[in-house]
Parts: sequence; C-alpha cells; structure tokens
Amino acid sequence: MIKEVFITETNCITPLGFDVSTNIQNIAGGLSGIKLHQNTSLMEKPFYSSIINDNLLNEAFAKVSSSENFTRLEKMMILALHPIVQNSKFDFDTKTGFLLSTTKGNITDLTNQSQTTINNAYLHQIAKNIADFFGFKATPIVISNACVSGILAISVAKKLIQSEMYDNIFIVAGDEVSEFVLSGFNSFQAMSDLPCKPYSVNRSGVTLGEATAAVLVSSDKKNAKIKIIGESAINDANHISGPSRTGEGLFRSIQKALAEAKIDSKKIDYISSHGTATPFNDEMEAIAFNRLGLEKVPVNSLKGFYGHTLGASGLLETVIGIQSVLEGKLYVSLGFDELGVSQSINIIEKNENLNINYFLKTASGFGGCNTAVVFEKVS
Repeated sequence: MIKEVFITETNCITPLGFDVSTNIQNIAGGLSGIKLHQNTSLMEKPFYSSIINDNLLNEAFAKVSSSENFTRLEKMMILALHPIVQNSKFDFDTKTGFLLSTTKGNITDLTNQSQTTINNAYLHQIAKNIADFFGFKATPIVISNACVSGILAISVAKKLIQSEMYDNIFIVAGDEVSEFVLSGFNSFQAMSDLPCKPYSVNRSGVTLGEATAAVLVSSDKKNAKIKIIGESAINDANHISGPSRTGEGLFRSIQKALAEAKIDSKKIDYISSHGTATPFNDEMEAIAFNRLGLEKVPVNSLKGFYGHTLGASGLLETVIGIQSVLEGKLYVSLGFDELGVSQSINIIEKNENLNINYFLKTASGFGGCNTAVVFEKVS
C-alpha cells in the first residue's frame, strides 16, 4: 500500500509578515508588499519590488540567534523554519530529511573576493549552514530547478517518503532580490514598470520579490493541514526562457497529477497558479487550463501581493493556498483588471467564501520546466 503524505506545519517570511496569520490578514485586506524602490546598489533607476525590511529581519533573527555568521538569505530561511522545528516532537535521525529549494541562493556573495564568501555561494553550502544550525543529521538535498523549485520540493519530498527513505521532511524555500536577478530579468525586458497585473490585458511583465517559506511533510496524519494526493513535473524543453505556446508541459503535468490523485478535473475547487504577468506565461497557462476543462475553476495569482519570489514562489503560494482551504476563503488576484488572455479563465476578482476540498498548485519556469501538485482537505 502506498503511504499517504501530509503537510503538517507551515510558515513564511515575507514583506507582508513573519508568520502565516499576519500574511493572511494582509492579503485579506488587499495589502501588497510591492513598493517603489530607489536602491542604486541594486538597480540604477527606480523599480517596483517586494523587499523585506532589513531592520525588521535583523530584529526578528536576533530573537533566535546571536550569531553574525549567516547571510541575509540564511537568516530568512532560519526564521521560516524555526517555529516548525520548535513544534516538532520527533528526533532528528536519518529518517528525518531536509530539502532546501532556491534558484540563486547566496549569489550576492560572488561579488566579494574572499574564499569564504565565494564558498557560501555554492548551493550545497547554504543547505549545510541551515542543516547545521538546526542539527539535522541527514545529508541535505538541494532542489534548484528555476521557478518551479518551491513546489517541486513538495513533489520530491512526497516521493522520498513514499519510497520509505524518510518519515518526515523539512522543506525551506527562499530567494532574495539582488542586483544579479534584477539585471537578468531587465535584460530580458521582462520587468514591469508598474506593479504586475497577472492575466490582465495591460500586463507588461514581472515584478520581482523575495521571501522564504517552510513546511513539514510527513507520513503521520496527526496535525495534518492538507494531504498531497497527486503530483507531476514535465519539461517541454521549448525554449531557454519562453514557455510552450500550447502549454504542453503544464498540460501534461496537471494531467498526470490528476491521474495519480484519481480525480477528474471537475473536482478541483481552486487553482493557485503561477501567473507571472508576462505575455507568454499567462497566455500559456490559460490555454493549458482550458485544454483540461479547468476554465471555470476559480484561479488566482499571488504575484500581485508578493511579486515573483523565484524559488520561494511555489512553496509560499502553497502555504497561502493551504490556508485558503483551511479557512474556506478565496483571495483576490491582486492587480487584475480586464482579462488579457485568449482563453476564458475564472480569475478571482474579490475575496469570497468557498468550501474547498481539492486545490491545484501549478508553476512553470525557465528551460521548459512545469510542476503541478493536487492537494486534498483532510477530513
């Protein structure tokens, strides 16, 4: 018999708050973390982004550690994981895994010339630093696959638990806004001059953001928040940065996730989409959803609240999606005005109540990667 797998604990660190409840409160109130920034060390001209306040971050971190040896991103990750680890009631033996998800990690350390800071830029090193802080005994696993990394980590954790390699797996995902990331998206001419507008006719590109999110994935149903019932990751290898125009990779990912979950697409009550507000991503998603008969399912993108948080986005948006299920609430897709994709989809335009039994989280990223995970309310 295949093991059932659950998410039992969640947390997030974002510009909207340093816990899930504060984030939900601000989302419900329509508050966005996206602001106009004029930081010339990151970008010459003013830019819109969702960035965590350094003073608040350092104040929060000082309550859990007095060490000055951690990078800014590592502090964000430790803060996300800390309450989950504190609440765990089991030993950190070799049956307890640790997954770290990120796209860029400590990439800012490459601007320094010392060997120590250069070593910190290696993704395995940031994972080791976090693992050592908490005392995880199992060798850390790094998930770095563009912007699907956060949600892909949940897929990997599920498979590892069902293979009986682990009983419990801690996941933390995070990325920060950096000069490298800003210049990269700017070179693609993919950044919006205004806060992003997912799926809107006037959308003009991404708004970047930063966050960390953490979950505990377990085979133990006790304290379960949600059940992971289906997942799939498909790479359509369409283009280095552009998605398949027919949504082929996303279509197949959702199709296979639904097949594993053993439910029809009509059972899905809510979709937490990727929704980056680029012309091609949003169009591709709308096509994929229609191909699967999901065009009437309520869908939102949380990018209007957080910006695109890269490797953190899939996990962060899963955490918020889980709260939607637990509270029976759908939250507005902030920034949306008029539908700007060729296929009809049901964008959530205002907060509303809904009993959600099944929700779908999707993500797509550079290189043609696509991931879909189906979740079920725990009865």
